[in-house]
Amino acid sequence: MELQSSVQPPEKIKEQQRCLWYKHSAENMLRYHDTEWGVPCHDDRGQFEFLVLEAAQAGLAWRTILDRREGYRRCFADFDPHRVATFTEDDVARLMTDAGIIRNRAKIVSAINNARVFLEISAKYGSFCNWFWAFTDGWSIQNAWRTMDEVPATSQLSDTIAKEMKRLGFRFMGSTVVYAHMQATGMVNDHITRCFRHAELRSWPSYDFQCPL
Repeated sequence: MELQSSVQPPEKIKEQQRCLWYKHSAENMLRYHDTEWGVPCHDDRGQFEFLVLEAAQAGLAWRTILDRREGYRRCFADFDPHRVATFTEDDVARLMTDAGIIRNRAKIVSAINNARVFLEISAKYGSFCNWFWAFTDGWSIQNAWRTMDEVPATSQLSDTIAKEMKRLGFRFMGSTVVYAHMQATGMVNDHITRCFRHAELRSWPSYDFQCPL
């Protein structure tokens, strides 16, 4: 998935104020904060990528997954839900031997299951994005947290979306995972107010969905 931002690369803006969770992290975490986290994702493949990665993260640190992102991209067919939906038990066995990802059978099986549900939603609503962004009428929720301690792990909306995803058949998509997905894909802007990305993302355009719930 291409980065969805036009900001300067991290090495050009080292002195900018940022959210503190990136601090003392590897370059990939810094780049992720500066160019991806909180950027509204209006692309189905990008949405599927984060669904796979966020579900894989459950119980783990995000850096653990981000360090294996290329492994996940290789193992999960460049995050093509059509291809992942066709994976068989042989593919599960193959992935369980691949050190490039977290070798948790339940999470691997859930990614395949979720690809199939993802495609069902896409077929019904025209795209997964149409379904997902309808929860906010296409707009990103603009929070105004002053410190990272204020940033919640869940919200009423993530509770609602998680409940609906469970009903539809998604796995490993509880409210905490769903809220992390909302943060990653820009449904909420949870950069703290003094972070330079907070103001940049406030003016991001809404999603013009075609098939509301």
